[in-house]
Amino acid sequence: MTLREYLHKVASTYDRTAGTGSPPAKLLRSAPSVFEPYVPASYIIKGSAGNGAGAFCPWVSFFDPDETTTATRGMYLVYLFAEDMKTVSLSLNQGVTELRATFGAAEAGNRLRGEAAAIRGAFPGDMTERLVDVINLGGRAGLPRAYEAGNILASTYEIDSLPTEEALRADLRRMIQLYQDALVLREDLRSTTRDLITTIKPKASGDQDPLLYFAPKSDDEYVQKIIARVIKKSRKHETLVKRYGAFLAGAGFAAGTNVHPRDIVARRDGEDWLIEAKVVRRGNVSHAVREAIGQLATYAFLLYPEDSQPRRMALFTEAIGEVYVRLLSHQGIASVWPTEDGWAGSSEAVNAGLAQKVG
Repeated sequence: MTLREYLHKVASTYDRTAGTGSPPAKLLRSAPSVFEPYVPASYIIKGSAGNGAGAFCPWVSFFDPDETTTATRGMYLVYLFAEDMKTVSLSLNQGVTELRATFGAAEAGNRLRGEAAAIRGAFPGDMTERLVDVINLGGRAGLPRAYEAGNILASTYEIDSLPTEEALRADLRRMIQLYQDALVLREDLRSTTRDLITTIKPKASGDQDPLLYFAPKSDDEYVQKIIARVIKKSRKHETLVKRYGAFLAGAGFAAGTNVHPRDIVARRDGEDWLIEAKVVRRGNVSHAVREAIGQLATYAFLLYPEDSQPRRMALFTEAIGEVYVRLLSHQGIASVWPTEDGWAGSSEAVNAGLAQKVG
């Protein structure tokens, strides 16, 4: 099902009085299967027709899991259907629950609008062209009004005249990039403008290298240490590993995604693969590639016998470019990343069944 078909079908069949077990409600919950090819592999996708009673404004949300995994807190991207189902808005929005609990509904709305205006104003003008500051979901008190207050930037579409499929995909890609930029701008504003940003501060997360600050006295001591060590991974990283692990299982690999400290180990046709997953943060492909090379070399050397070395592969949240694909291949490392058509990769990865021949 295309994005255009999906949005139109939800809007034309949704009936809040039919309950959350109705076919349109089930269609909303199936959103991940429709949208996964078009968002970063690290994102969490959820569609909802409400809990218990049907929602006046059903939605499909996209969460950067290092920021939030729920529409009740943090910043997220969301398709919001208006109460009359005549329009749908792709909105960069903010959770309201924590502000309501602290300040009450009225003040929470004021603060959401204030933060939205500040973040929107921090963008260079050319980045927000053709996007709207205000969305109209019907103005109903409660969550619909909170969504309206929380909107930072949006594109609103008439259901009866939705853009082409290509335009919808392009808009979604653009809003995902703006989402990442907005997260940085919000934290800049928090640190430079007193009391302007009062929504949550993201919890610290990251990929702590298990070798950092550790100098082993012997190989045995190191192996014991690394196996016992708890390595903190970002939620983006874990989502990427989970999604790719499912692909490997479907491709006939025996795959493990919890073989500490390795991200993924896979076996098929008598070949063992050591796979390191890396999140490309704000387009810094070089950093992700260097980390992957270093960790794959370290784990292969320390965790495998010299005469039984695994083949190595690096998994990324986005395309890394031909130069870095060649660099990794030169190091004997296959590479894979998600695309709208599936999991693409280097020729080594495709030949081994670790990626699909895309395009």
